[in-house]
Amino acid sequence: MNRFKRKWWLVLVAVVITAYYFCLPRQLFTTPTSFVLEDNNGDLLNAAIAPDGQWRFPYNAHVPEKFKQCIIAYEDKRFYYHWGIDPIAIGRAIKQNLKGNKVVSGGSTLTMQVIRLSRNQPRNIWQKMVEALLATRLEFAASKKKIIALYAANAPFGGNVVGLEAASWRYYGRKADQLSWGEMAALAVLPNSPALVHPGRNRTTLRNKRNQLLDKLYERRVIDSVTCSLARLEPLPDQPLPLPQYAPHLLDLFRRDYQQQQSDGPTRISSTVSADLQRNVTAIAERYHNAYKANGINNAAVLVLDVETGNTLAYVGNIYHPAEPELESHVDIIQARRSPGSTLKPILYAAMLHDGLILPNTLIPDIPTQIAGYSPQNFDLGYDGAVPASRALARSLNIPSVRMLQQYRYERFHTLLQKMGITTLDKPADHYGLSLILGGGETTLWELSGVYASMARTLLHMEQYKGKYDQDDIHPPNYQRNLQRPSQFGLSKSGQLDAGSIWHTFQAMTEVMRPGEELLWQQFSSSQRIAWKTGTSFGFRDGWAIGVTPQYVVGVWVGNADGEGRPGLIGVSTAAPILFDVFRLLRTASWFNTPYAQLTKIAVCRKSGFRSGELCEETDTIFAPVAGVRAGVCPYHQLVHLDRTGQWRVTEACESPQYMQHKSWFILPPSQEYYYRSKNYYQQLPPYKPDCVASLGLDRAPMELIYPRPNARIFVPVEIDGKPGQTIFTATHRNSTAKIFWHLDNNFIGTTSEFHQMALRPPAGKHTITLVDENGERIALEFEILDKER
Repeated sequence: MNRFKRKWWLVLVAVVITAYYFCLPRQLFTTPTSFVLEDNNGDLLNAAIAPDGQWRFPYNAHVPEKFKQCIIAYEDKRFYYHWGIDPIAIGRAIKQNLKGNKVVSGGSTLTMQVIRLSRNQPRNIWQKMVEALLATRLEFAASKKKIIALYAANAPFGGNVVGLEAASWRYYGRKADQLSWGEMAALAVLPNSPALVHPGRNRTTLRNKRNQLLDKLYERRVIDSVTCSLARLEPLPDQPLPLPQYAPHLLDLFRRDYQQQQSDGPTRISSTVSADLQRNVTAIAERYHNAYKANGINNAAVLVLDVETGNTLAYVGNIYHPAEPELESHVDIIQARRSPGSTLKPILYAAMLHDGLILPNTLIPDIPTQIAGYSPQNFDLGYDGAVPASRALARSLNIPSVRMLQQYRYERFHTLLQKMGITTLDKPADHYGLSLILGGGETTLWELSGVYASMARTLLHMEQYKGKYDQDDIHPPNYQRNLQRPSQFGLSKSGQLDAGSIWHTFQAMTEVMRPGEELLWQQFSSSQRIAWKTGTSFGFRDGWAIGVTPQYVVGVWVGNADGEGRPGLIGVSTAAPILFDVFRLLRTASWFNTPYAQLTKIAVCRKSGFRSGELCEETDTIFAPVAGVRAGVCPYHQLVHLDRTGQWRVTEACESPQYMQHKSWFILPPSQEYYYRSKNYYQQLPPYKPDCVASLGLDRAPMELIYPRPNARIFVPVEIDGKPGQTIFTATHRNSTAKIFWHLDNNFIGTTSEFHQMALRPPAGKHTITLVDENGERIALEFEILDKER
């Protein structure tokens, strides 16, 4: 029987111990907390009120030493010596309550107060006993340091302010570590009587309680007499202060990411943002906003990234004027999908160098172009005939870019952009077509800046990785401090874009002479070397500027959040000034090292930029990407035969070979020559000797139809007066004095000389245009006029 009783006693003891062990909830506090954004030094950038309307910051293990001293002296002077219950304090409280015939003191320890705050139950004897029990359990489960941190994070400080951190910012406008003894003492007495903080009353009571606490600190030799006297003179907190709003859009981004990840972690994030830089960049954006809003341009965004890490140093998602809803300043433009204009052109240039499709200065046609009904135009509506690829990039010419993309293939470019980090191009490549290079798709300032940072990082690491590539260098930007990126790929011998191609791309982007769209280049002279590119979307809706140095990437967007276009909203005149003002804050000096290991010497034709052939007399040797050895040989130099005077071209049919001169001649196709010679020195071919006309069939066609191109499908709009419009047909002839005879569907329609243009109004349907010159040379092509009802 005794053994049976003993067994039940053991079971009962085990049950009691188990119940005691599990009586403490795994998570004491489940109340919602404010979203808090800190800079890279732990200073507050932004905070949002908790869903229950309280300013309650997330738990922080760090508690200022001043607060520890104040709260222990005021609430629980034997905190470090008891196990959750202080019998001396309880006995004193009972004595005081009996003597005063009312509740004068509760005798609760800080540990018991933590339990009470977590349970939020009515205050009575039974709950007091439960709190005492749970307090002893908490003492076993947590250190004294954590207990006081839990108290500091959850104690009420008056009104809707909960926790020391929120109170410090709401009442003093700075972090708790920076408070004086007088300020900290004033806060320490509030959890016991939160109503004392009301700015209109209770000031004397609050001051007296604070001063009594300061006297206690002096008696306990925590502070000296001078400190105590000065602290008593400090003013009390007044009206609550607004919390910092330095990066509201980044805080919203953190909140969205938190909710999408369905995270139950802390709502505090330590960001990579530099508070000083953030404030300065915001001031720059505001200054330009004040200037641009007179033209109806209301929004601007700036992103600054560190190249080495991809960390965000400044995140100005938009100007921030919440009191003016018409500005739509709540929209985070950095994460908004917008047309990138010309800002993808450097990536295409680098890709073609990487594949050996071009060399840095390969001539690219710049003539009226129509491809499957698509007719791109340069910003200045002009043509150069042919332009070096690097100059086409520096001048942001559209037609050469479209022709380059046609050669590279837009399907491949679409895939490359996705591999480089552009996720917003989520439709099939055929949806965008060749317009992709001119802003026909959408991307975000976040992803676009990340691509340029990845390119710069790849180039920056070439020496570090001894000529190899780390695919992990291509990654999106980051705004979280101490984020560890898992390595997925490691080093390899090839990358998405090789260092030599990226280096040449950045070299082209440093060009200062930007005619056409970028006429304001002279305003941006600077001692800093910056690779930069601007972009303007169709309809003047978006102005972009991206700048790259070995240390930083700066991305700028200017426009209207609602997509409204405005005259003058072009990248160079709106976004570029902001870009360069931001770079003046950054003060970068060095430049990328030339990646000689990723370059090779190639002999190129000086005039065409192609690999030199045997007919290229003027050549240069350049360092080009290794794949450049596969680039095409110059197609523009031909051997021509001249008579003994050098004034006429001849053939063996009309001139004895012994009297011929044989020369290499730079010859562009007639359509390119027509525009090229107006802007460049160009020596035209001499005409054939009159008695050699019969041999013209041995030479290239001297005549070419510039517009329309073969099988073009043309839509002719109706004019303002309601009459059918006209189509301007354009041709060129190598002989500037030649006449061209025009025929439409075998019907003669007119003659032109010098300037060969003909305005026609063909009816809807298929037609044939035929041109004949004085020597009988003939060209013909078919085209179609579309019915306006199609």
